[in-house]
Amino acid sequence: MRLAAPLTGPLRVVLLLAGCAGGAGSGVTSPRPEPGTLTPSERSSGSRLPPVPAVHGPLRLAIVYPDSLTRVAVDSSFVFGSVGDGAAVLRINGELVPVAPNGAWIAWIPFRGDSIVTLRLEARTANDSARLEYRLRRAPRFVPPAAALWIDTTSFAPAGRVWWPGNRYLPLSVRVSEGATVQLRLSDGSTLPFAADRGAYRAALRGARLGDPGPLFGPGPGAPGGEPILEAIHGSDTVRARWPLRLALLDSVPLTVELNDDQAHRGGTDSLTVGRAAPAATYTWFFPSGTRARVSGRINGDLHLALSSSSEAWVAASEAFPVPGAALGPQLVESVTLSPRSDRVVARIPLGGRVPYQIGEEARALTLLLYGAVSDVNWLRYGSRDTLVRLATTRQVSADEVELRFELNAPVWGYRARWSGSDLLLEIRRPPAIDRRSPLRGRTIVVDPGHPPAGATGPTALRESEANLAIGLELAALLRAQGATVLLTREDSRPVDLWPRTRFADSVDAEVLLSIHNNALPDGVNPFTNNGSSAFYNHPRALPLARAIQQRMVARFGLRDLGAARGDLALVRPTWMPAVLTEGLFMMLPEQEAALRSPLGQRQYALAVLEGLLSFLRRRAGGEW
Repeated sequence: MRLAAPLTGPLRVVLLLAGCAGGAGSGVTSPRPEPGTLTPSERSSGSRLPPVPAVHGPLRLAIVYPDSLTRVAVDSSFVFGSVGDGAAVLRINGELVPVAPNGAWIAWIPFRGDSIVTLRLEARTANDSARLEYRLRRAPRFVPPAAALWIDTTSFAPAGRVWWPGNRYLPLSVRVSEGATVQLRLSDGSTLPFAADRGAYRAALRGARLGDPGPLFGPGPGAPGGEPILEAIHGSDTVRARWPLRLALLDSVPLTVELNDDQAHRGGTDSLTVGRAAPAATYTWFFPSGTRARVSGRINGDLHLALSSSSEAWVAASEAFPVPGAALGPQLVESVTLSPRSDRVVARIPLGGRVPYQIGEEARALTLLLYGAVSDVNWLRYGSRDTLVRLATTRQVSADEVELRFELNAPVWGYRARWSGSDLLLEIRRPPAIDRRSPLRGRTIVVDPGHPPAGATGPTALRESEANLAIGLELAALLRAQGATVLLTREDSRPVDLWPRTRFADSVDAEVLLSIHNNALPDGVNPFTNNGSSAFYNHPRALPLARAIQQRMVARFGLRDLGAARGDLALVRPTWMPAVLTEGLFMMLPEQEAALRSPLGQRQYALAVLEGLLSFLRRRAGGEW
């Protein structure tokens, strides 16, 4: 979503009030001869949400966010809550704050004070008044001292427990006052110089042992002591700080690990270990239970794996389990067999072991890259005549990486891969037969009302999980009326974890997964310039669906178009079906929270998703991608 620089200076308050009452009402309730088209009123600008209802009653000053235990780490941010009466006049620290007809409000506040921020709220009506003093704590942060020479001890990277190959360089970085001479003094008396680079000082360490980080796997945090000392020198001044780093060198004998060993009930609950190109980076790989790889390093809870001689990945160390004595040389990829079935084509790929792999998706092709493998594919057997897979090819792309490519006669609808012994099974889903006149008839749709019980909260304390459930139930009714079989991941307020929801959609062979959410912003991001509607996807085949739903949400709500966006979110990662996660409205804004409380607003949201889905299915029925 688009972000703007935070506002600074005096208290800024803005309230997004409802647009004309007729726009939302007529847009939701009028019959539509062709769902997916825009009416003239929808093409006009401005909010089309239902009007905020008027609420009158005793004054009750409440701040919903941030709570008093929050440590604010920014100089300015939003604060929101309610006063109990929409006719009240509200001031925060003497500045006027607009109040919505239902008593909700939101303000942008400068946070002043070194350790405690005090907000003084005063509300008045013709017959009543109320006051509230509210305190927030400032989060500690490093502020360069007035002295000419300093070391930012919060910036040491890496810090903690590290295991690293003796023949590889370990990058080090730290923030130190500009112009200093910086060096790391090791326990053996040797020194490592640092060089200034883009606002930090950097160096690379190789072949050194620093203290005792403990065993690579198993109990025991190691023993303190032996950490190096960082020195910063400027003229006759020197400052020193202990670098909290304990470093062991990996044994030269390769260690193999198995990921997500579900049979021993030790791995992650979704049978997938995610891989990243760097610690804390976005997801790049999804390794199924049983995949094996060689360990090439560890930094705290992140394990570094050598996928092949030229590819590497980071995974959670908690999801990897040593396999003593396991040999992990390049595995042979043997002859591949394609088996057509009524709803899919199954490619069986025999291997000597469960190697890491990655699947790439194009509009009409899937590419499977096998790491730590060499090709011994004598044939690619297509089996009985079938129209889905047009061509299958194989090539050795590097010394130990093999690519299998499957070109299709239809746009990709879904796929999944799993291990059967040491054979990898790639299932390529056959697109459903869609009637363009009744595109939902016969479809199986899973609707996921997101965030039970967590999520955002609005100024009048509406929880996102409540709003999502109401919209999900309304959407399910609309889909069933169009002939679809609809299954919900939940139908009440009981919490459901992420992985059972995605696994459920896969287990029932859902043809589409729709996850309903509403949005919020992190501290320090201005909600008055960054709110709007958005839809998220992960795999390319779901982008047209995300765009279609996004277009309809913008048309029905009349809010800013934040666009369709790719996101590494659990509910859009399933590969067996197109999956989209919607973020229709912002819980923190009074007008939008009020719409989510309203049956009219809930139906408006559900209709937008329905119309987007119909548009997508009609295009796919016509062969469009």
